[in-house]
Amino acid sequence: MKIGVVREIKTLENRVALTPAGADKLVHEGHEVQIEKGAGLGSGLSDEEYSDAGAIIVDDAAAIWAACEMIMKVKEPLASEWPHIRAGQTVFTYFHLAADRALTEAMIKTGAHCFAYETLSVGRTLPLLTPMSEVAGRMSIQAGAHCLEKHNGGLGVLMGGVPGVGRAQVLVLGGGIVGTHAAQMAAGLGADVTIFDVNLDRMRYLEEMLPNNCRTLYSTPHAIREKLPTADLVIGAVLIPGAAAPKLIKREDLALMREGSVIVDVAVDQGGCIETCKPTTHDNPTFVVDGVVHYCVANMPGAVPRTSTWALTNATLPYAVQLAKLGAFDAVRQSEPLRSAANTLAGKLTCKPVAEAFDMDWTPAEEIVLAAV
Repeated sequence: MKIGVVREIKTLENRVALTPAGADKLVHEGHEVQIEKGAGLGSGLSDEEYSDAGAIIVDDAAAIWAACEMIMKVKEPLASEWPHIRAGQTVFTYFHLAADRALTEAMIKTGAHCFAYETLSVGRTLPLLTPMSEVAGRMSIQAGAHCLEKHNGGLGVLMGGVPGVGRAQVLVLGGGIVGTHAAQMAAGLGADVTIFDVNLDRMRYLEEMLPNNCRTLYSTPHAIREKLPTADLVIGAVLIPGAAAPKLIKREDLALMREGSVIVDVAVDQGGCIETCKPTTHDNPTFVVDGVVHYCVANMPGAVPRTSTWALTNATLPYAVQLAKLGAFDAVRQSEPLRSAANTLAGKLTCKPVAEAFDMDWTPAEEIVLAAV
């Protein structure tokens, strides 16, 4: 199979979907790997490293899209890339379709086979989402601490305070991977941390493994609103696999927060769990609503590509090898994880949570494969 890796064109997205080691693995599996010139430079990877691994360096992204049966990316295809995608082509990347109806409809219209990193599941885990959730969770506290500085529009609060002066009050909405890593980072900086969740077993686990400056509360709208007046930093860390994030903080709730307090909504790539959230970019990461600073960068890990690229590709490579070996339909037949990653097949939507987000029709991937026999 011809496998292509194109340079990411999302604003300040420095990750790349395949390392030279990954290219080497795919080449040794008998595939041809084409890499767009300069695709790895943002992650410190030269074209020479890819060519030494057996990949073919191609100057033009359009040529890669046209020649390759499978395309590997990091972020969802942007509108300028949609015309390059064709029927029967496999695209393996983060899609986050439930946050973007136009993208969903465009991918269905192409007739391509879209396999999404974020919905690939093994049991109750999401192994291709986990590494970036770890990075984003940790980065959310770095970003939040920066935004809390007065010259950035924040309250002027130091996360850990100093002797005789109170610590920052951090609320984390969601106790999953993002929330746990955010809480660990905030606690390590000395903040007082409250984690909201609805899973009692998860909260018991968090109470046992996190330090004493972290506590859990059962998440209800009332409980969140009670904490907002004293919150310095709120981290949105809610995930419903494949689905749009629920809105836990409404526009009117911002009136409860102090001017200069900060919201970092990590769930923005799934539509955000704060009603006033809208996607931003690394070159213009914040905006202010009702005096509250919002940081809503949809590709936070792209700012630390020397960590993120390796963390991501370590997780995706085994599934990329399997998908390339089997092809889209046999992958659905033979691999339960890859079946769960299939979001569109042959012009039909195959992901139920995405269909529910937009009230669209959907067909289970296995039914489409059976009908094709």
